Amino acid sequence: MMLTLLTITTFDDIFKSSFLEKSSSFSLIDSLIGMATAFLIGLFIYWIYKKTFNGVIYSHSFNISLMVMTLTTALVIMGISQNVLLSLGMVGALSIVRFRTPIKDPMDLIFLFWSVAAGILCGAGFIPLVVVGSIIIGLVIILFQNKIVVENPYLLVVKFDDESVNTEIEHILTNSTKKYMLKSKTIVQDYEIEVTYEVRMKENDSQLVSNISKVNGVSSSVMLSYDGNFTA
Repeated sequence: MMLTLLTITTFDDIFKSSFLEKSSSFSLIDSLIGMATAFLIGLFIYWIYKKTFNGVIYSHSFNISLMVMTLTTALVIMGISQNVLLSLGMVGALSIVRFRTPIKDPMDLIFLFWSVAAGILCGAGFIPLVVVGSIIIGLVIILFQNKIVVENPYLLVVKFDDESVNTEIEHILTNSTKKYMLKSKTIVQDYEIEVTYEVRMKENDSQLVSNISKVNGVSSSVMLSYDGNFTA
């Protein structure tokens, strides 16, 4: 005589089994070490960005986001490292996220990639690698960002009412700048001319705009700093 035992499995049993299995594989100590390392690396990235920033306007919120991104990436990697299906679902969910803020400085993109890479390594448990790698990257950025002097060009916009004035303006530019280049020239209603020059200044020569403004026929003279991209 054979007895058949029927076992009824409910949704609660499946949930409890899955929950207990994931809880048993979760290590609180490893997670705390990974998150603490991610915080310290994010703080290091924050300090390097603030120390080496040489742009026009420093963004404190962007710098904080670099540190938070390191922590968030580490947390995500810890969560998906134990489950392949969860990792695939996370890829699909994150694919709809778009970073709509334009990146004007290439170094900002470098710091973003550094934060993400550091978070991934912290979440995966490669603590020595992320520490050594971050120190090397930080030293390289400090060395090259502070030691190499880059000559930033300027845009000089001059308005005048006579074509003959242009010759005198270019004579002043020849004597007062290292190099200049005509970027655009606009004639407004046959009585006003506007020219735009890209100029590279000599050291301690701040009288260029004043000298051009003193030329007879010049109505205005403005000099602006820019990053080399110009659209007429």
